[in-house]
Amino acid sequence: MNMSEKISAEFPFESRYMEVEGSKMHYIDEGKGDPILFLHGNPTSSYLWRNIIPYLVPHARCIALDLIGMGKSDKPDIDYRFTEHYTFVEKFISKLNLNNLTLVVHDWGSGIGFHYAFSNPEKIKALAFMESLVKPFTWSGLQSEFKLMFKMMRTPVLGWIMINVFNFFIKVMMPKTILRKLSIEEKNAYMQPFKSIKSRKPIRRWPCEVPIDGEPADVHDIISNYSERLKHSEIPKLLLYAEPGAIIDEVSLKWCVDNIENLEIEKVGEGIHYIQEDVPHTIGDKLRNWYVQL
Repeated sequence: MNMSEKISAEFPFESRYMEVEGSKMHYIDEGKGDPILFLHGNPTSSYLWRNIIPYLVPHARCIALDLIGMGKSDKPDIDYRFTEHYTFVEKFISKLNLNNLTLVVHDWGSGIGFHYAFSNPEKIKALAFMESLVKPFTWSGLQSEFKLMFKMMRTPVLGWIMINVFNFFIKVMMPKTILRKLSIEEKNAYMQPFKSIKSRKPIRRWPCEVPIDGEPADVHDIISNYSERLKHSEIPKLLLYAEPGAIIDEVSLKWCVDNIENLEIEKVGEGIHYIQEDVPHTIGDKLRNWYVQL
């Protein structure tokens, strides 16, 4: 692996669409073999995985979808709660009849992926995760900078102004949590789905879904439940972490090491939250090396 290999802005995959719940979900489907499903979070899309998927295509069937309301998927008139996203992904997996499935997850893709994995363990081969929701949060446990931003984003009027009007997630949060400067082409790929105030409804909802001090209660219960099962599951697991990280910071990393069984851990270099944009080739290389020995 060439550690200095270029990070490409290209998305060299054929777009496919599947109708789920009356709306079209965009996805790519490359390679043959047991399936790997890549799940992104907020405010990204399958584009996040563009430099990583080529490492796995020779070894597996690689599928990456855009969550409903995000990327190139349709934007139906729904609330975009976690439970709604989960239903769309669950039905997507069912329609493709995926078994012996490996999930590669990030951000809210981990919430959806972990919930699916421990609701359907008979379908799961392995789990790989990075910058993921491994357990509920507390206000006291959040880094001070993130605590302030989340309090603001969860405030009804202020959050709407920040995210829907000023496009805070795309224009501020992403650049703050990626070490390198994205190219114009890369920025455009992330901005394209959210060009209007109305189109930003999905990314406005996500910060309100983060379970902090027990709220919202339904999401807190779901993540608490899968967190317990994550600790003791026999499913092979890989945690890829960067330093300093954001969700998986030093404290969360120690929790994972101390609590999660059947876990391999690999450092991928320097990064904050959207580590696929800083060290994609290291992530791809370590994912491949882990996957082929499962």
